[in-house]
Amino acid sequence: VLAEVRVGDSIETVRFFHCYKRGVDRVFVDNPMFLEKVWGKTGSKIYGPKAGLDYKENQLRFSLLCQAALEAPRVLNLNNNKYFSGPYGEDVIFIGNDWHTALLPCYLKTMYQSNGLYKHAKVAFCIHNIAYQGRFPFTDFSSLNLPDEFRGSFDFIDGYELPVKGRKINWMKAGILESDRVLTVSP
Repeated sequence: VLAEVRVGDSIETVRFFHCYKRGVDRVFVDNPMFLEKVWGKTGSKIYGPKAGLDYKENQLRFSLLCQAALEAPRVLNLNNNKYFSGPYGEDVIFIGNDWHTALLPCYLKTMYQSNGLYKHAKVAFCIHNIAYQGRFPFTDFSSLNLPDEFRGSFDFIDGYELPVKGRKINWMKAGILESDRVLTVSP
């Protein structure tokens, strides 16, 4: 199954793979933006060429992941369960894990709920590692294709000089502020 999503200035096609195992639907998203970064293929790590160094396109890669996650319940025909068959539809709960998925509630509100879709859908945002927050230059906000009303949720100033000194966008901050519930993996 294929879906198209807008990432930065381009339209990307994602492909979904699905299996039903031990009572759980498992969905995988395929796109060259992901495969080019697989350990073993390039010798690089998933977030950057080496530990502590991010790929420049990480924002675009994880924007694509979030949008694909929002499309999956609408386009996949999940018919491997004797109790359920067909797309999940509108009434779902999205569970985001860490900064990589922090755009879920923002895209849900702007691309779907504002157009009458996923009216009752919710997002639970789980913080797994608060040390990595998805901090990027503030000027990169426009590449996320979100309306200006979300700028405040991302706006962040800290004492660090990476990725830039001064004002940044912080994905985790936005995920915390825009989600319906926030969870942590430990007390």
